[in-house]
Amino acid sequence: MSDDAANDDGSVDDGPTEEAGGPNVELHGCPVTSSHGQEVIHPSREQYLDVAKALADEGYTLAIDLCGVDYLLHMGRPLPADVVPERFEVVVQLLDIGNRRRTRLRVQVPENDPVVDSMFDLHPGTEAHERETYDMFGISFDGHPDLTRILMPEDWEGHPLRKDYDIGSIPVQFKGANV
Repeated sequence: MSDDAANDDGSVDDGPTEEAGGPNVELHGCPVTSSHGQEVIHPSREQYLDVAKALADEGYTLAIDLCGVDYLLHMGRPLPADVVPERFEVVVQLLDIGNRRRTRLRVQVPENDPVVDSMFDLHPGTEAHERETYDMFGISFDGHPDLTRILMPEDWEGHPLRKDYDIGSIPVQFKGANV
């Protein structure tokens, strides 16, 4: 996508927060939108690693973040017309430090098969991010070297950041409090 466009008065207008359904812009065979001036690429699960590898070859050598999102209550979020919304997304932030560029990948992940390929071999720094996404959302990463819980105890049932996870409570004992 292009850089922010300057208006006649010199102010910068990066357009709507999420442009979707506009002109058919593609990169590496995937729809592209813009969010706050940042390029957002929407690969399918099957395209995910190939797109990440192509971007790495173009200079995007640093994955600074990888997380899961549960859109259970927001299935109508803005997406390109040819992207089918799923309950979950895996979102990856990539940096090209040499050219001072940033891009985001948003991969749709279905609830009935929450699995995507691991980015570990391409970006080893994503190891803990993928484990956290697995632990909190139940999204598995195929090919991950140690896909185990990282925040919750191993015997914990469920995934606490899912929107349908039941809210519970743990009694707190305060020091010096009369019980």
